[in-house]
Amino acid sequence: METISQTYELKATPAAVFDALINPETIQQWSGAPATMDSQAGTEFSLFGGQIEGTNLEVVANKKLVQQWPHQSKVTITLTDNGSTTTAELKHEDIPEAEVDSFRQGWIDYYFGPMQKMFGG
Repeated sequence: METISQTYELKATPAAVFDALINPETIQQWSGAPATMDSQAGTEFSLFGGQIEGTNLEVVANKKLVQQWPHQSKVTITLTDNGSTTTAELKHEDIPEAEVDSFRQGWIDYYFGPMQKMFGG
């Protein structure tokens, strides 16, 4: 099993970035696809019209989101306030080796890249 670590700079407050991670309407704005999500630990979510489903394990408003993803992989997103920007640190653990490249590029192409564009970056 493999781990991906990536860092993204977003031109938004931690509250706005957190909203983009947990609010289904905002997720649909940057992803272009239906989402089911909320800010409660223990709840199930669905992203990209059901292409990714999992469970929120830990939710700390405006600071951290930990999720169980397909194949029992674990995603941790930690937000740091930089004043005019927010740093999002991504750690995606326990990825099957055959899928690492796909997930690595997927975070850029389908998740944080579109989110950066939504925030004007």
